Amino acid sequence: MGHLVGKDVYRQLGRKIDGLTARTPWSASLRALLQELYPPADARLVAAMPYGFSKLDRLEHVTGIPRVQLERQLESLCPRGLVIDICVRDEYYYAPSPMVIGIFEFTMMRTGGNLPYDRWAKLFHTYLEEGAFYQANFGDGQQVSLMRAVPHDGSILPEEYVEVLDYEKAAEIIDRAERFAIGICSCRHEHEHLGNRTCKVPLETCSSFGTNNVGFVVRNGLAREVSKAEMLDNLARSRELGLVLNADNVQRHASYMCHCCGCCCNVLRGITCHGYANAVVTSNWIARSDRDKCIGCGICSRRCPIQAIGRVPDPDPRFRKFGRPVIDESLCIGCGVCTLRCKPGAMRRHKRRQRVLHPETTFERVILASLERGTLQNQLFDDPARMTHAFARACLGAFLRLPPVKRALMSDALRSRFLDALKHAAIRRGMGSFVRT
Repeated sequence: MGHLVGKDVYRQLGRKIDGLTARTPWSASLRALLQELYPPADARLVAAMPYGFSKLDRLEHVTGIPRVQLERQLESLCPRGLVIDICVRDEYYYAPSPMVIGIFEFTMMRTGGNLPYDRWAKLFHTYLEEGAFYQANFGDGQQVSLMRAVPHDGSILPEEYVEVLDYEKAAEIIDRAERFAIGICSCRHEHEHLGNRTCKVPLETCSSFGTNNVGFVVRNGLAREVSKAEMLDNLARSRELGLVLNADNVQRHASYMCHCCGCCCNVLRGITCHGYANAVVTSNWIARSDRDKCIGCGICSRRCPIQAIGRVPDPDPRFRKFGRPVIDESLCIGCGVCTLRCKPGAMRRHKRRQRVLHPETTFERVILASLERGTLQNQLFDDPARMTHAFARACLGAFLRLPPVKRALMSDALRSRFLDALKHAAIRRGMGSFVRT
């Protein structure tokens, strides 16, 4: 790690995290957060790691850390959620955690011992509420967010339900998974320690699916493994509580599902408090109120977790007290929470006029999100120590930042061919297991 000697290691670590899948702009509050979570030796290691997943042999070569010391540090970093370890066919791969989904969630999901949750909560809150994080990830109208809203069952008209795709059904996501885990909701945990949590939703709701993801969170003590039946009970409880279901923004092999309340969820607060409607990718459905059935009770507006249902005056006596509901279609994420307590059945979700883009796999989501956020070059040339990779990152990064290039690669005409080319390149590099997930 000679290239880091004599440099500000926390500034280097900040650049590494900012170059991952979620932009993480530098500030004094980020420095304070990183200094709290990473001792200097761990900061040096993570700053020197490749951007993507690597086996232990490659990490030893790239970082220059002796294997015994490297293993010891990784054994400490992974249970703290600062490095992700994935076991694929009995071989472990390691990668630095991004800020989300990663450092924030895994830190606040930790349990056991006398951990300084109050201090962590204040540090995360200070950094996120500055707003630069939301601006960097959503301020340019990015289409590919980490999360997508999943409709609650029963909130779509029966004649339209046949058009709901399997990946849009929460129960189907669970049914297709082979392993399950439930952990503490990081957002509610944060707000509980800040002293401003207003909901009474249980802390333990955060759902993980799949062999690799469940293996990581269970192995590192970040969640407990549960049965499919318990996971379905967790889903039913969230429906009863009127929580928003936000799942991994992929069509196949979703790795997590968040059960979100409007008061605590930092992603929903990205919409309500910071004004970025694209912080969550909408479902392919949108709420609409049947005026003839509506009784003007106002419940749908009060229940909407993102304040997308306003009220307007209407001469009809039914609406004299609360007004008539009007949905802001630029905000509605199609979660269906407004339908759950609508006794007359006036509020229902209908198919959006234009289908929403949801990447097929995690590989596609990472590629497209990195392209939008200007970090794709780091995924393709991920060795921070090689001059050839540094040169390639600089050249390719400058090219991909050109708006016409980015628009072309994200377009319907080129996106599939672009992704196919990167898939074949990843397979040639021996990363085929990651392409299929």
